[in-house]
Amino acid sequence: MNYRDFMSAPGRDCAVIAHRGIWRDAPENSLLAIEAAIAGGYDVVEIDVRRSADGELFLCHNDTLVRMTGCNAAVESLQASELTALPLRNRDGGAEHSLTDQKLSRLSDVFDLTRDRIFIHLDVKDRALIPEVIAAAQAASVDQQVDFWSALRDGDDFAWISSNVMAHGVPFIAKTRLNVPGAELQTELAFHLKPLICEIYFDSIEQLASHKHRFAEAGIHLWVNTLNDVSCAGLTDSAALKDPDAVWGRLLDAGVSAIQTDEAAALKTYLAARRR
Repeated sequence: MNYRDFMSAPGRDCAVIAHRGIWRDAPENSLLAIEAAIAGGYDVVEIDVRRSADGELFLCHNDTLVRMTGCNAAVESLQASELTALPLRNRDGGAEHSLTDQKLSRLSDVFDLTRDRIFIHLDVKDRALIPEVIAAAQAASVDQQVDFWSALRDGDDFAWISSNVMAHGVPFIAKTRLNVPGAELQTELAFHLKPLICEIYFDSIEQLASHKHRFAEAGIHLWVNTLNDVSCAGLTDSAALKDPDAVWGRLLDAGVSAIQTDEAAALKTYLAARRR
């Protein structure tokens, strides 16, 4: 499996990215949720990466472990032996969800689980850790099956990404905003850097569509989040469940070819119906 080959395959369908795994019946960021994403036949699973006090890499989104484990501490403040003992709350956590038999996941175990089965979107919470995570992916022989992500706002970001990510030849996603002061600089930097993918933010579908052909000509694929809490122009998962053509369909028409969602099954069903 090769991420670049998959993204660049002629005529491929829109990539379905499962946000923190399939967490409706399993804890988010757990091995069980990731296995469910594999079983569901989705293309990419998104996970969040942090480092323990003794230097091991674990999956956790929040700054503290409270929501998912009830432990009021940061991953970064605990030893690996302490972290692996923590059971995860079901679904997206919180006191309303019970603890499960799933434990906080090591990134090394995720690589073993996913190798040659699904691509991984690595949301490394501290950008300074990205070189360390690249080394871990290379050691596990999955560095062409994962992507690395960072904002590309200015020349300093460009220089850091060039030296610390692009130099290693791993797939890279640039977070690019069309809807902020300095947007023109961000897009020009993207065309100069030529990442595999741009995670694109915008205020209107027309703003996005106006860039469609230039990104296509540059060979840069467009990724959009329809997560209810991280979306653009009201194009959310909730809206898509009511009218998928008005959300997912409009994004596809505007040139998007990767969508991160909490409704992976519904998006996959919609794409199959659209093909027919």
